[in-house]
Amino acid sequence: MELKKLRKKIDLLDKKLLEVINQRVEIALKIAELKKKKGAPPYSPEREASILRKVKRLNKGIIPEEILENLFAQIMSITFSLSSPLKIAYLGPEATFTHLAAIKKFKEGAKFFPYPDTPSIFWAVENEEVDFGVVPVENSNEGIVTHTLDMFIDSNLNICSEVILKIIHSLLGNTSLKKIKKIYSHPQVFSQCKNWLQKNLPTRELIPTPTTAKAAQIVQKRKDSACIASEACAKLYNLKILAKNIQDSFDNITRFLIIGKYLTKPTGNDKTSILFSVKDRVGALHDMLVPFKKFKINLTKIESRPSKRKAWEYYFFVDFQGHREDKKVKSALKELEKKCNFLKILGSYPRLA
Repeated sequence: MELKKLRKKIDLLDKKLLEVINQRVEIALKIAELKKKKGAPPYSPEREASILRKVKRLNKGIIPEEILENLFAQIMSITFSLSSPLKIAYLGPEATFTHLAAIKKFKEGAKFFPYPDTPSIFWAVENEEVDFGVVPVENSNEGIVTHTLDMFIDSNLNICSEVILKIIHSLLGNTSLKKIKKIYSHPQVFSQCKNWLQKNLPTRELIPTPTTAKAAQIVQKRKDSACIASEACAKLYNLKILAKNIQDSFDNITRFLIIGKYLTKPTGNDKTSILFSVKDRVGALHDMLVPFKKFKINLTKIESRPSKRKAWEYYFFVDFQGHREDKKVKSALKELEKKCNFLKILGSYPRLA
């Protein structure tokens, strides 16, 4: 009898949930229509971040924050799927980690389009073939993705948001470990699985591919080969999982940027990314960092890249806390601009933590 009572309560709650969710979606669709009439961007990273932070703050129950955040993000994505699904470019083919990051960020509220390389993604967004692009920028073990940073030098696109994806590598194939002669994957993946490979398959030939999904496509047609990719690739390309979790570090995380033509408004908890170049002289970089210390702005990352235009000339990519519209950020950037050869604000967007 007690079980029946509890189930009856759940049935009543489910009915209320359905009513509330439908009401929320109906209101969101009206907002989407108003934004469309005003020519406002369909997706607002700042609004999304604000809602998710508020939901976590109000949560007094037993549901873990991560699960609750995913649930509400899924509900918000329904609006796009019922109105005008966002068009998202990613590094293809299907089931790459970039594709998985794009799905994690936009869920069912988007249509996903594969592109062969990072420049193609930038081109697609710049020429409005898609609304946004998703590109990898940093891995916790292998560091910065240099070709992504290089694209920002000449691009006018903005960083609108970011997404973090935990990377889990598996060995996939249609054979046994003993019969494997060649292993295909992205070069960074080989580095991330170096210890496992040396211990278990030390004499196999390692063949680099542009993406892990491309490696899966190749191995799909070969009986003497394997690839290192995601479990999603195993399902999509009909491959067996020969070994799971073969990455050397279980804290293997990749950060992806969402690029677009829109500027993201302040949320009160933001991050800004900039690019600048300095004159080749003693103490130049130190002088560039003085304005940030002066206005008490916390730097979270600094990375240098050769300009490829002039010998010994470098660009510096910097992430710091704050939004480009914040008073102290404006003051710091104004002073920085006077000291450097070139300064470019790549975007201000909600911080994930």
